[in-house]
Amino acid sequence: MASSDKIWTAGLVVIGDEILSGRTHDKNIAQLASWLQVQGIRLAEVRVVPDVLEAIVEAVNALRARNDYLFTTGGIGPTHDDITVDAVAAALGVGVSIHPDARAVLEEYYASRGGLNDARLRMARVPEGGELIPNRMSAAPGIKTGNVYLLAGVPHICAQMLDALTGQLEGGSPLLSETVGCWVPESEVADLLREVEKAHDGCQIGSYPFFREGKTGANFVVRSTDAGLLKSCVDTLCEGLGELGRDFTPGGI
Repeated sequence: MASSDKIWTAGLVVIGDEILSGRTHDKNIAQLASWLQVQGIRLAEVRVVPDVLEAIVEAVNALRARNDYLFTTGGIGPTHDDITVDAVAAALGVGVSIHPDARAVLEEYYASRGGLNDARLRMARVPEGGELIPNRMSAAPGIKTGNVYLLAGVPHICAQMLDALTGQLEGGSPLLSETVGCWVPESEVADLLREVEKAHDGCQIGSYPFFREGKTGANFVVRSTDAGLLKSCVDTLCEGLGELGRDFTPGGI
């Protein structure tokens, strides 16, 4: 496989008791997935874990082993339960230290906000050898160490960190997609979907059923990195739906 054909993947570990309890609704999964698509990288898997060191270490090691990149969101703030830095350092087998540049940024930011205390200084801690990801919003940086990226859990701050990383990750071909909608029960076209996907190696077909206006329908999302292959797959799917006597809607319903 040529390097340009390589499918680059990323894993995400979402960290925080508040996500698992339902108190906070995660927005970073969709945000990161969309950003990665533009970089030519696919978000392949996500794991949500509590603020427990062992759980974070296990998830980080599992997902970084089988993906090109690993991202974490949450747990890099100033409080005692913000343990992502410690967990990632443990997973990588390195120590933790105060990054001088992070300390300087935080000292400047908090100079007019009560000064840099011990809790705020926690946000300058990085796994040994880690680099900083800028955060224009609230100064506390994200961290890059190897192929692991530690991002903030607050969505608008996470977005700032992703913006700073745009164009800096090596990626493959962007994933293209087309949607076809049809008023049909998913089960009635399952064989067709399977046959069309099998005939177009390099394409994936996702089926997303819905119930509206008292009727059952589904949107079929075809994905590929090859524009010609994508068109062929969509055309074949539409022909198959037509042969079954089903009206279809390009672009989805």
